[in-house]
Amino acid sequence: MKNYLLTGILIVAFISLTMAQNKPAYQLFKSNGKAAKYEKMIKDLADSDMVFFGEYHDNPISHWLQLEMSKSFFDIKGQKLFFGAEMFENGNQLVLNEYLQDFYPEDKMLPEITQLWGNYKTDYKPLVNFAKENHLRFIATNIPRRYASMLYKKGMEALKELSSEALEMISPELENLFDPTVKAYADMADKMGSHVPQNMLNIQLSQASKDATMAHFSLKNFNPGDLLFHFQGSYHSNYNQGIIWWIQKIQPGINIKSITTVMQSEWDKMSKEDKSEIANYIIVVPNDMTRTKG
Repeated sequence: MKNYLLTGILIVAFISLTMAQNKPAYQLFKSNGKAAKYEKMIKDLADSDMVFFGEYHDNPISHWLQLEMSKSFFDIKGQKLFFGAEMFENGNQLVLNEYLQDFYPEDKMLPEITQLWGNYKTDYKPLVNFAKENHLRFIATNIPRRYASMLYKKGMEALKELSSEALEMISPELENLFDPTVKAYADMADKMGSHVPQNMLNIQLSQASKDATMAHFSLKNFNPGDLLFHFQGSYHSNYNQGIIWWIQKIQPGINIKSITTVMQSEWDKMSKEDKSEIANYIIVVPNDMTRTKG
Protein backbone atom coordinates (compact mmCIF):
# COMPACT_ATOMS: atom_id res chain seq x y z
CA MET A 1 0.00 0.00 0.00
CA LYS A 2 2.84 2.36 0.87
CA ASN A 3 4.47 1.67 -2.49
CA TYR A 4 1.23 2.53 -4.31
CA LEU A 5 0.91 5.74 -2.28
CA LEU A 6 4.50 6.71 -3.01
CA THR A 7 4.02 5.96 -6.70
CA GLY A 8 0.88 8.11 -6.75
CA ILE A 9 2.71 11.02 -5.10
CA LEU A 10 5.55 10.76 -7.61
CA ILE A 11 3.10 10.73 -10.54
CA VAL A 12 1.29 13.83 -9.22
CA ALA A 13 4.64 15.56 -8.69
CA PHE A 14 5.75 14.66 -12.22
CA ILE A 15 2.51 15.95 -13.75
CA SER A 16 2.78 19.19 -11.74
CA LEU A 17 6.38 19.66 -12.83
CA THR A 18 5.49 18.97 -16.46
CA MET A 19 2.64 21.48 -16.35
CA ALA A 20 4.94 24.07 -14.79
CA GLN A 21 7.51 23.45 -17.52
CA ASN A 22 4.81 24.03 -20.14
CA LYS A 23 3.93 27.34 -18.52
CA PRO A 24 7.21 29.28 -18.63
CA ALA A 25 7.27 32.72 -17.06
CA TYR A 26 9.10 34.02 -20.12
CA GLN A 27 10.71 32.95 -23.39
CA LEU A 28 14.03 34.21 -24.70
CA PHE A 29 14.68 34.69 -28.41
CA LYS A 30 17.47 35.89 -30.67
CA SER A 31 16.81 38.47 -33.37
CA ASN A 32 16.52 35.66 -35.94
CA GLY A 33 13.43 34.44 -34.08
CA LYS A 34 15.11 31.32 -32.72
CA ALA A 35 15.20 30.44 -29.02
CA ALA A 36 18.23 31.77 -27.16
CA LYS A 37 20.10 30.19 -24.27
CA TYR A 38 20.78 32.44 -21.29
CA GLU A 39 24.47 31.59 -20.86
CA LYS A 40 25.25 32.08 -24.54
CA MET A 41 23.39 35.39 -24.51
CA ILE A 42 25.42 36.59 -21.51
CA LYS A 43 28.73 35.73 -23.18
CA ASP A 44 27.66 37.49 -26.35
CA LEU A 45 26.41 40.64 -24.59
CA ALA A 46 29.43 40.82 -22.27
CA ASP A 47 31.64 41.02 -25.34
CA SER A 48 30.44 44.56 -26.07
CA ASP A 49 30.87 48.08 -24.71
CA MET A 50 27.30 48.83 -23.74
CA VAL A 51 24.16 46.74 -23.22
CA PHE A 52 20.77 48.46 -23.17
CA PHE A 53 17.97 46.60 -21.42
CA GLY A 54 14.56 47.78 -22.64
CA GLU A 55 12.02 47.02 -19.92
CA TYR A 56 8.34 47.33 -19.33
CA HIS A 57 8.44 49.38 -16.14
CA ASP A 58 5.72 47.30 -14.45
CA ASN A 59 6.95 43.87 -15.55
CA PRO A 60 8.56 41.73 -12.81
CA ILE A 61 10.29 39.44 -15.30
CA SER A 62 12.21 42.42 -16.70
CA HIS A 63 13.36 43.43 -13.23
CA TRP A 64 14.28 39.92 -12.12
CA LEU A 65 16.32 39.34 -15.27
CA GLN A 66 18.08 42.69 -14.87
CA LEU A 67 19.40 41.57 -11.50
CA GLU A 68 20.31 38.07 -12.68
CA MET A 69 22.11 39.46 -15.72
CA SER A 70 23.95 41.93 -13.48
CA LYS A 71 25.29 39.02 -11.44
CA SER A 72 26.33 37.16 -14.59
CA PHE A 73 28.05 40.22 -16.08
CA PHE A 74 29.88 40.84 -12.80
CA ASP A 75 31.26 37.29 -12.89
CA ILE A 76 32.79 38.12 -16.28
CA LYS A 77 33.69 41.83 -16.06
CA GLY A 78 34.22 42.41 -12.35
CA GLN A 79 34.96 46.06 -11.55
CA LYS A 80 34.73 46.98 -15.24
CA LEU A 81 30.95 46.62 -15.00
CA PHE A 82 28.92 49.73 -14.25
CA PHE A 83 25.27 50.67 -14.45
CA GLY A 84 23.15 53.47 -15.86
CA ALA A 85 19.41 54.06 -15.57
CA GLU A 86 16.59 56.19 -16.91
CA MET A 87 15.01 55.97 -13.47
CA PHE A 88 17.53 58.38 -11.90
CA GLU A 89 17.91 62.02 -12.96
CA ASN A 90 21.52 63.17 -13.20
CA GLY A 91 20.97 65.89 -10.61
CA ASN A 92 20.80 63.08 -8.04
CA GLN A 93 24.24 61.69 -8.88
CA LEU A 94 25.99 63.12 -5.81
CA VAL A 95 23.48 61.63 -3.38
CA LEU A 96 23.53 58.32 -5.20
CA ASN A 97 27.35 58.25 -5.11
CA GLU A 98 27.41 59.00 -1.39
CA TYR A 99 24.94 56.19 -0.70
CA LEU A 100 27.00 53.76 -2.78
CA GLN A 101 30.03 54.76 -0.70
CA ASP A 102 28.06 53.98 2.47
CA PHE A 103 28.17 57.54 3.82
CA TYR A 104 24.67 57.11 5.25
CA PRO A 105 21.83 54.55 5.31
CA GLU A 106 19.03 54.30 2.80
CA ASP A 107 16.52 56.12 4.98
CA LYS A 108 18.73 59.20 4.73
CA MET A 109 19.23 58.85 0.97
CA LEU A 110 15.64 58.40 -0.18
CA PRO A 111 14.29 61.81 0.96
CA GLU A 112 17.23 63.51 -0.78
CA ILE A 113 16.54 62.02 -4.22
CA THR A 114 14.08 64.00 -6.33
CA GLN A 115 11.49 62.37 -8.58
CA LEU A 116 12.23 58.88 -7.26
CA TRP A 117 10.01 56.34 -9.02
CA GLY A 118 7.20 54.75 -7.00
CA ASN A 119 8.41 51.21 -7.72
CA TYR A 120 11.99 51.91 -6.60
CA LYS A 121 11.93 49.59 -3.58
CA THR A 122 10.63 46.56 -5.45
CA ASP A 123 12.26 47.02 -8.86
CA TYR A 124 15.38 49.20 -8.72
CA LYS A 125 16.60 49.02 -5.13
CA PRO A 126 17.99 45.48 -5.69
CA LEU A 127 20.10 46.80 -8.59
CA VAL A 128 21.40 49.80 -6.63
CA ASN A 129 22.24 47.60 -3.67
CA PHE A 130 24.00 45.08 -5.91
CA ALA A 131 26.18 47.93 -7.15
CA LYS A 132 26.78 49.08 -3.56
CA GLU A 133 27.72 45.63 -2.29
CA ASN A 134 30.19 45.12 -5.13
CA HIS A 135 31.61 48.67 -5.23
CA LEU A 136 30.33 49.33 -8.76
CA ARG A 137 29.39 52.67 -10.28
CA PHE A 138 25.73 53.48 -10.86
CA ILE A 139 25.10 56.46 -13.14
CA ALA A 140 21.99 58.62 -13.00
CA THR A 141 21.74 59.33 -16.72
CA ASN A 142 18.36 60.96 -17.26
CA ILE A 143 17.62 64.67 -17.73
CA PRO A 144 15.92 66.35 -14.74
CA ARG A 145 12.20 66.25 -15.41
CA ARG A 146 11.82 70.01 -14.94
CA TYR A 147 14.07 70.69 -17.94
CA ALA A 148 12.32 68.17 -20.17
CA SER A 149 9.09 69.93 -19.21
CA MET A 150 10.54 73.34 -20.16
CA LEU A 151 11.54 71.98 -23.58
CA TYR A 152 8.03 70.58 -23.99
CA LYS A 153 6.49 74.00 -23.28
CA LYS A 154 8.98 76.36 -24.95
CA GLY A 155 10.95 74.27 -27.43
CA MET A 156 14.65 74.80 -28.04
CA GLU A 157 14.36 78.41 -26.86
CA ALA A 158 14.20 77.09 -23.30
CA LEU A 159 17.93 76.33 -23.46
CA LYS A 160 18.67 80.06 -23.72
CA GLU A 161 16.97 80.72 -20.39
CA LEU A 162 18.95 78.18 -18.40
CA SER A 163 22.14 78.77 -16.44
CA SER A 164 25.42 77.11 -17.32
CA GLU A 165 24.96 74.84 -14.28
CA ALA A 166 21.55 73.73 -15.59
CA LEU A 167 22.87 73.14 -19.11
CA GLU A 168 25.44 70.72 -17.70
CA MET A 169 22.51 68.42 -16.86
CA ILE A 170 21.33 68.35 -20.50
CA SER A 171 23.06 66.79 -23.47
CA PRO A 172 25.21 69.45 -25.19
CA GLU A 173 24.51 67.67 -28.48
CA LEU A 174 20.73 68.14 -28.28
CA GLU A 175 20.56 71.47 -30.10
CA ASN A 176 22.79 70.47 -33.03
CA LEU A 177 21.74 66.86 -33.57
CA PHE A 178 18.00 66.81 -32.82
CA ASP A 179 16.16 65.54 -35.90
CA PRO A 180 12.36 65.08 -35.75
CA THR A 181 12.45 62.94 -38.92
CA VAL A 182 14.42 60.17 -37.16
CA LYS A 183 12.24 57.07 -36.80
CA ALA A 184 11.87 57.24 -33.01
CA TYR A 185 10.41 60.75 -33.16
CA ALA A 186 8.68 60.58 -36.53
CA ASP A 187 6.74 57.56 -35.26
CA MET A 188 5.38 59.67 -32.41
CA ALA A 189 3.71 61.97 -34.92
CA ASP A 190 2.63 59.14 -37.22
CA LYS A 191 0.77 57.40 -34.40
CA MET A 192 -1.38 60.52 -33.94
CA GLY A 193 -2.62 60.33 -37.52
CA SER A 194 -4.70 63.38 -38.37
CA HIS A 195 -4.65 64.60 -34.76
CA VAL A 196 -1.07 65.87 -34.64
CA PRO A 197 -0.98 68.78 -32.14
CA GLN A 198 0.56 72.13 -33.01
CA ASN A 199 3.33 71.63 -30.46
CA MET A 200 4.35 68.24 -31.91
CA LEU A 201 7.90 69.43 -32.46
CA ASN A 202 8.20 70.31 -28.78
CA ILE A 203 6.82 66.91 -27.78
CA GLN A 204 9.43 65.22 -29.94
CA LEU A 205 12.15 67.50 -28.58
CA SER A 206 11.23 66.70 -24.99
CA GLN A 207 11.47 62.98 -25.72
CA ALA A 208 14.76 63.48 -27.57
CA SER A 209 16.18 65.43 -24.62
CA LYS A 210 15.83 62.30 -22.47
CA ASP A 211 17.46 60.03 -25.05
CA ALA A 212 20.25 62.48 -25.81
CA THR A 213 21.04 63.13 -22.15
CA MET A 214 21.08 59.44 -21.27
CA ALA A 215 23.43 58.90 -24.22
CA HIS A 216 25.63 61.80 -23.10
CA PHE A 217 26.11 60.54 -19.54
CA SER A 218 26.57 56.96 -20.73
CA LEU A 219 29.47 58.10 -22.90
CA LYS A 220 30.85 60.54 -20.35
CA ASN A 221 31.28 57.74 -17.79
CA PHE A 222 32.53 55.06 -20.17
CA ASN A 223 36.16 54.00 -20.35
CA PRO A 224 37.66 51.48 -22.81
CA GLY A 225 37.24 47.97 -21.45
CA ASP A 226 34.12 48.87 -19.44
CA LEU A 227 30.72 47.25 -19.81
CA LEU A 228 27.80 49.61 -19.27
CA PHE A 229 24.55 47.84 -18.37
CA HIS A 230 21.80 50.42 -18.82
CA PHE A 231 18.13 50.15 -17.82
CA GLN A 232 15.40 52.08 -19.65
CA GLY A 233 11.92 51.76 -21.05
CA SER A 234 12.02 49.67 -24.22
CA TYR A 235 10.90 52.62 -26.36
CA HIS A 236 14.20 54.33 -25.53
CA SER A 237 16.25 51.61 -27.27
CA ASN A 238 14.09 49.45 -29.56
CA TYR A 239 15.17 49.30 -33.22
CA ASN A 240 18.51 50.94 -32.33
CA GLN A 241 16.62 54.18 -31.82
CA GLY A 242 16.49 56.55 -28.87
CA ILE A 243 19.61 56.38 -26.70
CA ILE A 244 21.39 54.02 -29.10
CA TRP A 245 20.85 56.36 -32.06
CA TRP A 246 22.32 59.27 -30.10
CA ILE A 247 25.38 57.33 -28.96
CA GLN A 248 26.10 56.15 -32.49
CA LYS A 249 25.67 59.71 -33.74
CA ILE A 250 27.89 61.27 -31.05
CA GLN A 251 30.60 58.61 -30.93
CA PRO A 252 30.51 56.09 -33.79
CA GLY A 253 32.30 52.83 -33.16
CA ILE A 254 30.92 52.02 -29.71
CA ASN A 255 29.90 48.34 -29.66
CA ILE A 256 26.28 48.39 -28.52
CA LYS A 257 23.87 45.49 -28.03
CA SER A 258 20.34 45.45 -26.70
CA ILE A 259 17.69 43.29 -25.11
CA THR A 260 14.01 44.17 -25.04
CA THR A 261 10.73 43.04 -23.50
CA VAL A 262 7.55 42.32 -25.46
CA MET A 263 4.21 40.78 -24.58
CA GLN A 264 3.29 37.44 -26.16
CA SER A 265 0.46 39.03 -28.16
CA GLU A 266 2.89 41.62 -29.56
CA TRP A 267 5.45 38.97 -30.47
CA ASP A 268 2.82 36.90 -32.28
CA LYS A 269 1.86 39.88 -34.47
CA MET A 270 5.40 41.03 -35.26
CA SER A 271 6.76 40.47 -38.75
CA LYS A 272 10.00 38.58 -39.33
CA GLU A 273 11.62 41.92 -40.17
CA ASP A 274 10.46 43.55 -36.94
CA LYS A 275 11.73 40.62 -34.89
CA SER A 276 15.12 40.88 -36.56
CA GLU A 277 15.45 44.62 -35.95
CA ILE A 278 13.86 45.34 -32.56
CA ALA A 279 16.84 44.13 -30.46
CA ASN A 280 19.60 41.53 -30.31
CA TYR A 281 17.60 39.52 -27.77
CA ILE A 282 13.91 39.55 -26.95
CA ILE A 283 12.19 38.56 -23.71
CA VAL A 284 8.63 37.43 -24.43
CA VAL A 285 6.32 37.48 -21.40
CA PRO A 286 2.74 36.22 -21.01
CA ASN A 287 0.00 38.80 -21.39
CA ASP A 288 -1.38 37.97 -17.95
CA MET A 289 1.93 38.30 -16.13
CA THR A 290 1.61 40.00 -12.73
CA ARG A 291 2.53 43.68 -12.81
CA THR A 292 4.48 45.64 -10.26
CA LYS A 293 3.03 48.81 -8.78
CA GLY A 294 4.50 52.10 -9.99
